[in-house]
Amino acid sequence: MIASRAWRGKRFAVLGLARSGAASVRALLAGGARVTAWDGKEEARLALGDTAPLPTLSPEGERAIALADPLTIDLTGFAGIVVSPGVPLNSHPIAAKAREAGVPIIGDIELFAQARSELPAHKVVGITGTNGKSTTTALIHHILETAGVPARLGGNIGLPILGQEPLPAGGVYVLELSSYQIDLTHNLDCEVAVLLNITPDHLDRYDGFEGYAASKARLFAMQSKGHAAIIGIGDEASQAVAKQVARSGRAEDLTKIAPGFCMDQSRWPALQGPHNAKNALAAIAACEALGVDQANIDRGLESFPGLPHRMERVATRNGVTFVNDSKATNAESTAPALAAYDRIHWIVGGKAKTTDLDPCRPGFPHIVRAYTIGEAGAMFADLLEGEMPVTRSGTLDAAVRAAAANAAPGETVLLSPACASFDQFRDYEDRGDQFRAAVEALS
Repeated sequence: MIASRAWRGKRFAVLGLARSGAASVRALLAGGARVTAWDGKEEARLALGDTAPLPTLSPEGERAIALADPLTIDLTGFAGIVVSPGVPLNSHPIAAKAREAGVPIIGDIELFAQARSELPAHKVVGITGTNGKSTTTALIHHILETAGVPARLGGNIGLPILGQEPLPAGGVYVLELSSYQIDLTHNLDCEVAVLLNITPDHLDRYDGFEGYAASKARLFAMQSKGHAAIIGIGDEASQAVAKQVARSGRAEDLTKIAPGFCMDQSRWPALQGPHNAKNALAAIAACEALGVDQANIDRGLESFPGLPHRMERVATRNGVTFVNDSKATNAESTAPALAAYDRIHWIVGGKAKTTDLDPCRPGFPHIVRAYTIGEAGAMFADLLEGEMPVTRSGTLDAAVRAAAANAAPGETVLLSPACASFDQFRDYEDRGDQFRAAVEALS
């Protein structure tokens, strides 16, 4: 566990007790803080003490933790309110309550930043972007491990960094950072910061697209001069961030990843498609900035296994490849998958984030047939008919069976829904798992 003596005797509130929230509670308690914790779900509150006993402040059993909703207590004198990235600060009343009390709202990544001075000498790589964050984060981590560099993976990829053991001297923490996590962070000075791209997403949480882009740019504003800034410049918003970094007197720190750069990806089985070429270039630049030699970078690229639910090859049956890209929850993240394969049976639909699929249009010539599912199924079928043959499948299981029946050897059945999953599934991982199960059930 990562903790800081600087928290000793201070009072914190923690709102949201899922993975990062629960890890924050335990880290704060380990650092000697007093914690008021809360989650609207009773099962989350009950689970807090299930995995390990919570510490007390004294041998007499003085409790270090209380369960109470921060909205119902006096927050005067608190050192911080640690909120889950899922708490919408633009609409949740905790934001106004914190302002009234003069208490900063922070996240677990900010707690990690506060604890860094007590850790053995290390470096931090922070990766953000609308699409490609998880793959690039995991790829950098894999290359570092391939090179024998001690590394920890954490952040938005689903591994709370505070819950992990500190690295020995010379280690590297590799953090995937969503815009929400950056919003809650004020002091994270990354030795290497990576921005892959910025396209419209999560706009319900921001004052327009400009506010969302400004959130991403803050990762570089927190950096010291001399620390590496690696920025993909395939979109105007990211180009603007790169210019901002250069104009701030850090032109020598900046590495720009340009679109359309041709690479031989034939030796990288888990890194196919033009989007993964960009992810690989960003990872290469990050690892070079960390001093990893080219031979180890090459070995890491070749041996990278990929991530579940991100263009994951789950099976090949009768010459047909089945690919699980359930993580593609918007049209922008589906578009690269459509460019990566030549003849595709495309399973698309779910809970739509937009009413069009325009970013996917360049990949339409690769599609043999589309199979629409979920809440957006009828809307997408109406949109796609006339562009390509369409089957209105309704459910994922029906779509898999129909696609398998229609696909010929050499073709690909691709689940890349361009939608959120919450209409029919618990989350995108559940959707991907059910796709894999449906493929395994084929006779």
